[in-house]
Amino acid sequence: MAKSIADRLTYAFEILEVDPSDRILEIGCGYGAAASLICGRLVDGKITAIDQSEKMIRAAEKLNAPFVSAGKAIFLAAPLHEADLGHSRFNKIFAVNVNLFWMKAARELEWIRELLLPGGTLYLFNQPPSAGKLRSIADSTGQNLTDAGFTVKQIKIGDQKPIPVVCVIAVGGQDHTA
Repeated sequence: MAKSIADRLTYAFEILEVDPSDRILEIGCGYGAAASLICGRLVDGKITAIDQSEKMIRAAEKLNAPFVSAGKAIFLAAPLHEADLGHSRFNKIFAVNVNLFWMKAARELEWIRELLLPGGTLYLFNQPPSAGKLRSIADSTGQNLTDAGFTVKQIKIGDQKPIPVVCVIAVGGQDHTA
């Protein structure tokens, strides 16, 4: 791989515990580094990755061309609430450094709840510019998730240097498993 993978993305990959048959949605995929890690574990699963930037999507498709050809990866250029995912549903949805989720995300979280399969899990990762913001980002993200009808299962703090990554893990709706 021409670019190195950021510690926050390898941390996200570890936390996701990708199963070979997972159906995963990545929000804000950038140039597709996390998708590359994930596709290496998929057998009959698939990742759909979206990003607002057409340039990033082209880079992600190029980086992941063998996985796209094999049907393991789909990349879409669209804002989160406008992405045309058809009837696709996912057992894991994740985002890394998408600040929307600790700010105001009611519309997007409602949309995500519809995309999660029963028992599905949402993982929201953030590596802020300073460690002093970790707790406030975790609290705001958790509150936004609760307000949108999710149940926060866990908040994890990674040990990345110089700034850790916070991950808020939640399940949505009434049909989730504990």
